[in-house]
Amino acid sequence: MKFSLRVFAALAPLLLAACATTPSLVRNKGDAAAIAQQEAREKALANADHWVLQGKLGIYNAQDGVSGPFTWTQDGNHYEFVFRLPISGKSYRLTGGPDGAELDGAEGGPQYGPDAESLMRRALHWEVPLDELRAWVLGLRAQGAQADLSFGNDRLPSVLVQDGWTVSYPAWDTTRQPPLPSKVFAEKAPYKVRLAVESWSLQ
Repeated sequence: MKFSLRVFAALAPLLLAACATTPSLVRNKGDAAAIAQQEAREKALANADHWVLQGKLGIYNAQDGVSGPFTWTQDGNHYEFVFRLPISGKSYRLTGGPDGAELDGAEGGPQYGPDAESLMRRALHWEVPLDELRAWVLGLRAQGAQADLSFGNDRLPSVLVQDGWTVSYPAWDTTRQPPLPSKVFAEKAPYKVRLAVESWSLQ
C-alpha cells in the first residue's frame, strides 16, 4: 500500500495524542540522581511480564505505512498482539512464545515462524522489534545488546540507542510509580515504529 494522505491522517493521532505527561526531549547522559532513579525503575520493573497494553500503533518505512489501534497482552513469556487497520478493516493477531509465533489475518491463512520478528518480516514486510519492545515499552534497556541511554530534565529516559534502533520517549505517565512511557518512538532507517499508550493494566 502506497503511503498516502489517508495514511498520514491515520498516523497523526500518534503524534498528537493527549497524555497526562510532561514531554522529555532534552538529551543528556544523566547525573547521579537520574542514573539512580533509572536503576530503581529497572529494579522495580525487572519482573514486569504480565500486562494488557492498549493504544495506537504506526509502522512504516520510506514508502509504505499502516496504523491503527492495538492490544498487547503479555503473560510471562507468552504474548498476544492484536492490531487493527481502521481504513481497510483488516486485523492481525500475533501470538507466541519461546516455541515460536503464529500470525492470523495474513493472506493465505495462518502463518508460523520461529519468532515474531522474522514472521512479521516474511508475512507482512513489517520491521517491528517486538522482542526488544517488550523492554523498551517499559522504558528499560533490552537484555543482550549494548545500550546508550540519555535522560531528559525530568531525569527519565529520553533517548535509548540499542541494537541499531534509536528509541525516543517524548512523553511519560508520571502518575504511575514507577513512571511508564506513554509514547515510544523507535527508528532504524528506513523503518519507524510509533506507539502511543492509551491504557495500561500492569500486574
